[in-house]
Amino acid sequence: MEKKRIVIALGHDALGTTLPEQQKALVKTATAVAEFIKQDYQVVITHSNGPQVSMIHTAMSEFCKIYPEYTATPMSVCSAMSQGYIGYDLQNAIRTELLRHGIYKTVATVLTQVSVDPYDEAFYKPSKVIGRVMTEAEAKEEEKKGNHVVKVEGGYRRIVATPKPMDIVEIDAIRTLCDAGQIVVACGGGGIPVLPQDNYLKGASAVIEKDTIAGRLADLLDADMLVILTGVEKVCTGFGTEAEKPLDYISVKQAKELMEQGEFGEGTMKPKIQAAIEYIGDSAIRKVLITKLSAESVTIGGETGTMIGK
Repeated sequence: MEKKRIVIALGHDALGTTLPEQQKALVKTATAVAEFIKQDYQVVITHSNGPQVSMIHTAMSEFCKIYPEYTATPMSVCSAMSQGYIGYDLQNAIRTELLRHGIYKTVATVLTQVSVDPYDEAFYKPSKVIGRVMTEAEAKEEEKKGNHVVKVEGGYRRIVATPKPMDIVEIDAIRTLCDAGQIVVACGGGGIPVLPQDNYLKGASAVIEKDTIAGRLADLLDADMLVILTGVEKVCTGFGTEAEKPLDYISVKQAKELMEQGEFGEGTMKPKIQAAIEYIGDSAIRKVLITKLSAESVTIGGETGTMIGK
């Protein structure tokens, strides 16, 4: 019997913020991932990288201030660096947890590029805040380079576009590793956004929404289920109000209706619901579980979280 394939999208809670936090958080995360593998699922992992890529971007910017002879590090390179070091910690944490249960499986991180449309409207309306707080003079210098900035408390910060993904460049490599029974970490932080230019892929100054790429990855791999781990146990209507109601199961149709009614936060739950709707599509088989990573790990039998299906 063919193994079921599952894509797990790790949120901020599963990774922490600083290096020590990340290593500590991944002990619990690896336990949850190992549970799926013990249940004989074929596992692919994607993850967020907000704090990590901001830390790298800030560090590289400060380095260039001290050593101006060095070229500034592009956003795409910062994203690649975050994929590398998060993947490094994930690989080791999962490997350690599996060996504790007498299971030996290779965990491989694929440095993943995602192509985007250079004419995507997001490039004309950048909205994602990144990097350190800058002075007004530093902000003006950034604008001279063609970058966008926004005023925040204490100064200014850079903002970049969040275009929609067109294709995952390394999807064939990811699929081959999956078919070989490997555990794969891919599309970290939404993937490295690139602009196809003939035979060349040019890094884009952008960030791809991590939930959107998780759904796209699950779709391209024809996964049976997408699990989105976030900061809340269940999707709720009336979130944060006295009328808050947790949802155990909703259909794609109900999810669309609730989203249109404005039930889900723009930068929080809405991208997750949108990703679930797009991934499931017209399939009667595909499912999405949205839940919180708990000390007891994650189950997919309906005991926790919100299940979305046809």
